[in-house]
Amino acid sequence: MSHQMTIARQLRALARLTYGNTASRIYLGLVLAVSVFVAVDTLFVSHDDASFAGVWVFLLAAPTVFLFLLGSSVAGADAGGPAWFVYLALVVSVLVQACALGWFAGLLRGPRRSSPAHPQGA
Repeated sequence: MSHQMTIARQLRALARLTYGNTASRIYLGLVLAVSVFVAVDTLFVSHDDASFAGVWVFLLAAPTVFLFLLGSSVAGADAGGPAWFVYLALVVSVLVQACALGWFAGLLRGPRRSSPAHPQGA
């Protein structure tokens, strides 16, 4: 088996953990819905004071997003670093957590069998 085939198989398994199960899909859908809400609130709703809608995205991406932001602060960036780093940290955090949810859901589900134990019903 070639090295490229092994890498492709590992990437497919990682994608299956991240996107291919119900728990991860629900989590990613929730993050998407909250992100759309934050974008609409930011762009189209006027507020007398600051809106805290963006906090919900950080709460959904916690705790991994805070590890990224803490790492950037340790590296010397001010207040979490530039905006592109904060957005990248959010995206990577959500994907890491979706993968972890997929792994945990598979762990709870147990080992999969390729065929039923009694195909004839006996």
